[in-house]
Amino acid sequence: MIKIYDTKLRQKVEFQPKEPGKISMYVCGPTVYNRIHIGNARTFISFDVIRRYLIWRGFDVTFVQNVTDVDDKIIKRAGEEGRSAAEVAAEYTQAFIDDMHAAGVLDPDVRPRATGEIPDMIALVQELVDGGHAYEVEGDVYFSVRSYPAYGELSGRNIDEMESGHRELRADGQGLEARKRDPLDFALWKAAKPGEPSWDSPWGKGRPGWHIECSAMSRKYLGLPFDIHGGGADLVFPHHENERAQSEAACSCTFARHWMHSGMLQIANEKTGEIEKMSKSLNNFLLLHEALDIVRPETLRMLMLQTHYRSPLVFGDARLAEADAALTRIENTVKNLEWLLASATAEGACALDAAAIEGATQAARAAFVDAMDDDFNAPAALGAVFTLVGDVNSAIAGKEPTAADVPALIAARDSIAELMGVFGIDVVAATAEGDAYPVEVVDLAAELAGYAGGNATEAVEALVALRAEARASKDWARADAVRDGMAALGLTIKDTPQGPQVEMA
Repeated sequence: MIKIYDTKLRQKVEFQPKEPGKISMYVCGPTVYNRIHIGNARTFISFDVIRRYLIWRGFDVTFVQNVTDVDDKIIKRAGEEGRSAAEVAAEYTQAFIDDMHAAGVLDPDVRPRATGEIPDMIALVQELVDGGHAYEVEGDVYFSVRSYPAYGELSGRNIDEMESGHRELRADGQGLEARKRDPLDFALWKAAKPGEPSWDSPWGKGRPGWHIECSAMSRKYLGLPFDIHGGGADLVFPHHENERAQSEAACSCTFARHWMHSGMLQIANEKTGEIEKMSKSLNNFLLLHEALDIVRPETLRMLMLQTHYRSPLVFGDARLAEADAALTRIENTVKNLEWLLASATAEGACALDAAAIEGATQAARAAFVDAMDDDFNAPAALGAVFTLVGDVNSAIAGKEPTAADVPALIAARDSIAELMGVFGIDVVAATAEGDAYPVEVVDLAAELAGYAGGNATEAVEALVALRAEARASKDWARADAVRDGMAALGLTIKDTPQGPQVEMA
């Protein structure tokens, strides 16, 4: 039984899809006026993990994520750069897709762009006008918040104590508040301004308001009600509150059956030790592609997995280093299992407790499912993987496997790889890549072993062979030089019954 925390209900509830075996999900995508920052990435990676897990559990998941490619911010940037809004949106839409691929985020099943869905938005606005939930003022159309009695339930706000979620401006810079019937009312359709993108509508030329976009696109591609609506916690109000209000007012039905929101990202100030909100004014604003120039994507995902998706996530150099060390430990275990499987002998006494390894593997898989079924508790699920890693490392330390041990070792290796794959991390590929070793090892091998190539894996092999030769001839100084040089690069040589193994620290 899967439980999720429903933002509207403010508690964990049993998740039962509308249609057995199938799940419909909508997660708000980016407004494409710039590259996305790591706070945005936290939301997208969190829901990528949730989606991957639901697929792994056997559900047929339809995942829709929009692109807002017409918006005030896009228009403003286009004006600053002397380009069209369409050119700005096209550039940053592709940049967003590229960033998601780099971070290992799966493509959505449907990625509608707002500018391609204008007729559906106009139709929805017309339904609201016809139903008495919206009104037109000089080409602008506003949603009447007080026409929807349930307004405020999602965000837990009292409508009589609210202020407008945002202040809109006329072309002349004057506020529109006086033109509204109520300060809480928000724009569904905005009358055209000179030089801005616009479309024909029953109310004249204009463009859609932000909130109506997601309502129209989710309804079109998923139908109503759909199972899960997700996004960052910063979208609960006003965006999702408004989205829910206009959608349910139009259809007189439930819009989204469940609402899920990821926590905000905070920055650790490495100098002061204080936790700060990410802000350009504090000079701690980091774009995703900049972060991926510093760390590998698997490390970034590992960092995010170590905090529950609903909790605030602290991002900083120290946390990244811890995440990378934790991931390296898992990768080393997979590498050790591969080594043992390649060196298993056909005969001899069984040196491993295969039954213990099999039991640990089964227990880890069960614990993983229990954790993820409990509101996608990735930190606890990751803990199950680490327990298995620890049990396996203890079981294989100093042992020489036989053919009889192979099934247990394969099951352990495959389970670690499979469970980490649910998180979007391929530990098998990482252990197989030659560039997993630091490139500096090539220079070390050239200096000590006369290696003339450029492959890091071959360089490591040359150094290991040199060390073995030096030890055999009792040239301890040379053997120590190899050991110390590799240690300085984060590589440790371990002597095992199967021969020397190299691990990354």
